[in-house]
Amino acid sequence: MTARATSTFLQYNRLGRDHPWLGAIIERIDARLRAREGVYEYSASPDCIFRIQVIDSREAIKLSDGTQLRPGDQIINLHLWNEQLPVVPKNGATLSWARRMSQVVQSSLRELAVYLAARPDLTSVMALRANMSFGSVEQSEQITRIAARYGFEATGPTQPGTMAERLHRYGENVLISLMVIARNTAAFRFQSLRRNRTPVYMSRRKLESRFRSTDGDAPEGRLDPNSTRQVQS
Repeated sequence: MTARATSTFLQYNRLGRDHPWLGAIIERIDARLRAREGVYEYSASPDCIFRIQVIDSREAIKLSDGTQLRPGDQIINLHLWNEQLPVVPKNGATLSWARRMSQVVQSSLRELAVYLAARPDLTSVMALRANMSFGSVEQSEQITRIAARYGFEATGPTQPGTMAERLHRYGENVLISLMVIARNTAAFRFQSLRRNRTPVYMSRRKLESRFRSTDGDAPEGRLDPNSTRQVQS
């Protein structure tokens, strides 16, 4: 997809912010946190809604396709690219919004499959992980079921053990809530300050089998695979 094809949807995304001044502050904070934690864009496509962070697994997990993760194995943490997310209409999610969201998820995963194939230094990456934190336990369960349609599988909710971990999680919830307020105040709910965390995983093997293109066509707008520069959105 060319940059010109971006305009209609992303202009709505950007202009739909309810509090631009708050959005600017939060985005600045978010950018600093990403730089500190090594979270970066792997695609310049306007349809990409994920950023990635290469980390070592802290858990031993066996996935349904037989992939065995052990502590220290390299995995990719998926982070939402907030500026490129389809904005939920003020009256709530619609069928057209759901279709659009499905399209950008699939496009993002295709981009990631091709990106990993072009990065020989990431051959040891064994799986993807995403922490589903969309609100209440019931909402997280619903989102987890949707994630399963794309090949992700749940391993159970995570419970932070130390006080520092609990404070860190609450801080994340506050930041996410402020992002919601800045972009779409009507979508904010106070219970989101107690967001549940449910990790979902997809093996690299499954990612490649389901999303890697075999026609040799490279999506337009791709970043240099050896670059981890930040994309200005």
